[in-house]
Amino acid sequence: MIGLSVATLLFTHTDFLDHVEPPGHPEQVARIAAVTQALSGFDLIRRDAPLAEESEVLRCHPPEYLARIKAALPTRGWSQVDGDTYLSPGSLKAALRAVGGAGAAVDAVLAGAARNAFVAARPPGHHAETARAMGFCLFGAVAIAARRALDHHGLSRVAVLDFDVHHGNGTQDLLWDEGRVIFVSSHQMPLYPGTGLASETGAQGQIVNLPLRPGSGGGAMRAAWTPALAQVRAFAPELILISAGFDAHADDPLAQLEWEVEDFVWLTEAICDLADHSCGGRVVSVLEGGYDLPALAASAAAHVDVLLRRGE
Repeated sequence: MIGLSVATLLFTHTDFLDHVEPPGHPEQVARIAAVTQALSGFDLIRRDAPLAEESEVLRCHPPEYLARIKAALPTRGWSQVDGDTYLSPGSLKAALRAVGGAGAAVDAVLAGAARNAFVAARPPGHHAETARAMGFCLFGAVAIAARRALDHHGLSRVAVLDFDVHHGNGTQDLLWDEGRVIFVSSHQMPLYPGTGLASETGAQGQIVNLPLRPGSGGGAMRAAWTPALAQVRAFAPELILISAGFDAHADDPLAQLEWEVEDFVWLTEAICDLADHSCGGRVVSVLEGGYDLPALAASAAAHVDVLLRRGE
């Protein structure tokens, strides 16, 4: 593309620090600080994640669900909307910026501002179902971004690839009937939220679940993703979105897949190879999980380093 930037875009915002969980909660403010600090020396084009219009949320979630989240927002302290999902006074603005950042990254990459982008946002989104907050998640930012690419930008085929250690049940729910999106999720099983069997294939056979055994490590991941990426390649996506969770790392306290940083590098390289073949390298990656701060920082930095090198 003429005039294409050689740098990777980074979308983030200080409002992500204002989504404050109760003390001891794993989805803590320090997560975003660890990621942004790890990326501080990278040659990235830095942009503020904008606030999404409510109409963007409504691409995937019904108005009554958005109204419930708004009504539950506390003026101080916390309110609880799920067994492990809390709201603080700044949570709605942070969640809207997560949606806005993912959408703005799609807009920028499709406009040719860069070949790829990373969105360092919280709260995460891939567990948020159509009308249910769960698993630390309020709005399905990546699913919403996929719908924006299809309905606002007029794409015909989008891939959503999720390597968070937990199944992306929310993304699956939001895209269950969407034949224009292929959704692939690798995840530990058994583990929260208990969904993600290989037999869950979507209304049009466009969902691919890759359950992995605890302790199976990077070798099992590579064996599962290699044919899955071939299936995505056959789908010929015009854009690839990543739900980038780094909680499959061996040091993460919430799971036991035992991946190392080099496994995230391998998978990111493989996704970029696919993007180079199918869609001119166009990739938008959005932060999901990762709860050991040093592992999160190292893995996210390695992931973005691949994006930066492949964006040149």
